[in-house]
Amino acid sequence: MSVELNHTIVHARDNRESAEFLAHVLGLEVGTEWGPFVPVTTGNGVTLDFAAVPVESIVTQHYAFLVSDEEFDAAFGRVRRAGITYYADPRLQRPGEMNHLHGGRGLYFMDPAGHGMEIITRPYGSHGQTPTAS
Repeated sequence: MSVELNHTIVHARDNRESAEFLAHVLGLEVGTEWGPFVPVTTGNGVTLDFAAVPVESIVTQHYAFLVSDEEFDAAFGRVRRAGITYYADPRLQRPGEMNHLHGGRGLYFMDPAGHGMEIITRPYGSHGQTPTAS
């Protein structure tokens, strides 16, 4: 068996709010709460288990999601309708823009706990380009 990521814990101020936020943007379902976790499972079976922790315990993390062009269009529409500020770059210096790296499209946005979320349509390095520093 090859090594696969199965799940990770995502710290949040409000585990349900953060899980519902991400599930809404990505068009996924929020799973059944169990113990301290509210799960959201991606298409490749990786589960993000949102856990409520004290605000001072949250360390900002980055989560990138590879999506199809159709899924990107749908997620981008939900981001815009919800009034979520999005950026073309990970340093959040190009608001209201998306990038076109690696022959695809990508954008960044923040979740309710302050984690950086990214959606991309092509994996890094898939088009002979390397990410540029912003």
